Amino acid sequence: MVVVDRAIRKLGTDLRSSRIRRRIPVSVLAERAAISKATLQKIEHGHRGVALGNYAAVLFSLGMIDRLAGLADPREDALGRELEEEQLPQRIRTRKTGG
Repeated sequence: MVVVDRAIRKLGTDLRSSRIRRRIPVSVLAERAAISKATLQKIEHGHRGVALGNYAAVLFSLGMIDRLAGLADPREDALGRELEEEQLPQRIRTRKTGG
């Protein structure tokens, strides 16, 4: 799970950078996201145990929630599309109508 931990740490670092660039104090962002300062600090340090909803609240408060909404968009799932295409029938038979 090293890859997962690394990704969550990067997300936390990126959120912290966004907050700092916007010159938003921890206390203000925590209040806007309706979370405690301690939870925001855990998010910014990439703690795995923080609920996804809290990450989403921070993203929303920074005006970045659309990025989360598109994260697992099936239209962007190249492997899933390839596997689905492999299951398509080779031929399509038409039904004969009785008459």
